[in-house]
Amino acid sequence: MMGKKRVAILGSTGSIGTQALNIIHEFSDDFELKLISANSSKELLLKQSLFFKPNHVVVNTGDGYNYLKKNLKKNDIKVYCGNDVLCDLIESNDFDIILVAIVGFAALLPTISAIKSGKKIALANKETLVVGGQIISSLLNDYNGEIIPVDSEHSAIFQCLQGEKISTVKNIILTASGGPFRGFSSKELGDVSVEKALKHPNWNMGNKITIDSATLMNKGFELIETKWLFNVPFNKIKVVVHPESIIHSLVEFLDGSVIAQLGQPSMYIPILYALNYPKRVSSSAPKLDLVKIKSLHFEEPNKSVFKHLDFAYEAIRVGGSFGCVLNASNEVAVSAFLNKKIRFIDMVNIIEKSLEKITFVQNPKLEDLLEIDLETRKFAKTII
Repeated sequence: MMGKKRVAILGSTGSIGTQALNIIHEFSDDFELKLISANSSKELLLKQSLFFKPNHVVVNTGDGYNYLKKNLKKNDIKVYCGNDVLCDLIESNDFDIILVAIVGFAALLPTISAIKSGKKIALANKETLVVGGQIISSLLNDYNGEIIPVDSEHSAIFQCLQGEKISTVKNIILTASGGPFRGFSSKELGDVSVEKALKHPNWNMGNKITIDSATLMNKGFELIETKWLFNVPFNKIKVVVHPESIIHSLVEFLDGSVIAQLGQPSMYIPILYALNYPKRVSSSAPKLDLVKIKSLHFEEPNKSVFKHLDFAYEAIRVGGSFGCVLNASNEVAVSAFLNKKIRFIDMVNIIEKSLEKITFVQNPKLEDLLEIDLETRKFAKTII
């Protein structure tokens, strides 16, 4: 009889992290939580620590560290501070699977540590492959690493490709809900408020990802991820708008067959699948009833209004440091919009100017990416 799977959740206080903890609680006979980490949500991280009692808790702020250290001193839980320590813990502990649910560039170094230490990775972070896909791909080959995608779209593709050869694939088709502003003109986007942008029609996500969905940058990042996860050229990756978010992605094969993965718009299923892979287990996930849904709709994305998709295709085409600049400038732009310093339509201009200004590096090393990320953020902030 196999023992419990030892799990680490990086980014436990975010949308994916909290849902993963619910799954671990539901399937407590199958999983043992060994480590959780968060950026700065100290109160929620404390609640999670007291409930699940992991061996290790990591927070990125000094204030958070002092708070957790004080409130967990009577418990047998070790508290740490900083990304460097997190990377050390990843390398020095025996985890069966690491769920990377950190948002943004901060996930890159912990993911690299997980690969180098031979850990299985459930990847829910987009920016790691957007920024460092070339490096991550090389490391996976060197260390015989394994990534199970958690994003609903890439989980769908992963499932559709089980037992198939990538050489038989004609096209990979990512579906997009279109976000809250599907059908809007450029002029209408000029009056978009933060509150409206945070009201996604189908998905319950964190603020940053929700804004990325509203601009379609989220889908752009998924295009780049698809290239690195499945080793396909950019001209074989398509996007179709599917407002109901029932079909999560499709794979078209050379013989004309198309395989799709369907389900309710819930991250519960792809998280559960990644944590249990290659097994499937019975669960409480919301069930799909096509009779009740009755019809599904599809349309082309409007790239003349939502220009972020073109940035993503260009990132796949040229490679190099383009994705790093794209991600860093987008993170700055989204943060500025959420803090009401700029308008919704200003985000695309900040990204475009950053891509024009920052020097392109064709074959960046990790140190190059770290420098380019900082340089881009500084430049983007001057535009704001």
